[in-house]
Amino acid sequence: MGRPRRHPGGSVSDSTSSTPTVPDRPEHVPGQTQDWPGSVAAMDPAPDHGETSWTGRGRLTGRRALITGGDSGIGRAVALTYAHEGADVAIAYLPQESGGAEATRDAVEALGRTCLLLPTDQRTEQANIDLVAATVEGLGGIDVVVSNAAFQMGVKGGIENFTDSQLRQVYETNVFATFWLVKAASPHLAPGSNVIVTTSIQAYQPSGPLLDYASTKAALNNLVVNLAAELGPRGVRVNAVAPGPIWTPLIPSTFDEEKVDGFGSDTPLGRPGQPVEVAAAFVFLASDEASYVSGTVLGVTGGRAVF
Repeated sequence: MGRPRRHPGGSVSDSTSSTPTVPDRPEHVPGQTQDWPGSVAAMDPAPDHGETSWTGRGRLTGRRALITGGDSGIGRAVALTYAHEGADVAIAYLPQESGGAEATRDAVEALGRTCLLLPTDQRTEQANIDLVAATVEGLGGIDVVVSNAAFQMGVKGGIENFTDSQLRQVYETNVFATFWLVKAASPHLAPGSNVIVTTSIQAYQPSGPLLDYASTKAALNNLVVNLAAELGPRGVRVNAVAPGPIWTPLIPSTFDEEKVDGFGSDTPLGRPGQPVEVAAAFVFLASDEASYVSGTVLGVTGGRAVF
């Protein structure tokens, strides 16, 4: 009998099987728009966050994770897969995204894990200090920090059309908040803890309408390498996940209908990724399976190069 292997989504099969069973993934996204910050319920097709498609193996049993942007998209998928793997989670989100956050909490609690809701606008250092303090109080500590919250808004017509207010919002949300979050969490991270930052394929293959956003993701890649060097001697690992085109509410709420139509079809795999497919990378990096992985950027891009 051959050695068992794990299929995408968590199923296990015998290695003598001829064809792996891969969950069906929608290949075409129709044109659609939403008001920012978007809603999971209004998305067509519905995204997969791993509610039922992920099978846990206890890889994060007893861990306590703080996940920003946990109300929807990649953040919700990370919260759910972590819960499947045995972790308790705290999720940060903007106050106007409370409906999505409550849906995440319900799904996590249905798996028998704790989900702490922490509405937070992270664009000040004090907000991040308070966020970490609330997590430590609510969960009893922090083992994994996932800095995932981000803001983007596509702009047509070149650099002249990027406003000062948008530039500040993008940098404060994406870069400053990550720096402040890790700074506040650092004293609570014991050996074996880890930090995971969501960056983007945009750091390597930037598009004009996301000029500001792409530059923040490049900055985060650099920050991750430097943090890995600083925190490594303390036994704390720091890594990044760089998603490609992933089907989240951020897409229909920040691009026009024409741009959304066929989203992700230009990747080598010919389709957009699902949030759960990105969350798989976060599970790996947070687990003991990645015990010697630090200072790296793991691409989940459908075949686009990350280097």
